[in-house]
Amino acid sequence: MYWFKEDMMKRYEMIDLGLLHHFLDMGVIQTDSSIFMHQKKYASTLLNKFGLTNCNSVLTPLTAKEKLSKEDGSGAADQELYRRIVESLLYLTTTTPNIMFAASLLARFMHCLTNKHLGTTKRVLRYVKGTIDYGLEYVKGKQIVLVGYYDSEWSGSVDDMRSTSDMILVLEVECFHGL
Repeated sequence: MYWFKEDMMKRYEMIDLGLLHHFLDMGVIQTDSSIFMHQKKYASTLLNKFGLTNCNSVLTPLTAKEKLSKEDGSGAADQELYRRIVESLLYLTTTTPNIMFAASLLARFMHCLTNKHLGTTKRVLRYVKGTIDYGLEYVKGKQIVLVGYYDSEWSGSVDDMRSTSDMILVLEVECFHGL
């Protein structure tokens, strides 16, 4: 890698700033054996932006029995606020994949949201507060293994009885954990 950097510096006007510390609003912590990526600053900014800096955290992003519906009778909510929160949560999944299902579920209701949906977005943000130190760690020298995961729920949508299923193929060279 050293030779590549030296060659690039000869060809182009560049300055070596050392190890990477931030990239696209993500924190990067590099050691000799690993790289840890997190979005602690971004998550803190979100909590502040949406007025949840001093909120109590929760242990799960969604409640187990909660089923969201297009029409739940709770009244219409602020569409712009809802979209900003959901879009922010989707970006946060870059380093915190544990909120992916919740963020994807909430994204389904962008066109027909209610106060219950908005309340659920705030619950996910409260979960983010409790897991703010989580991120992805890529460890050098770990054996690379391709693993597939599949998950589904039967008729999870109250509105049309459609099921939700997800499949992910992972190159197991990373580990999800807190700082």
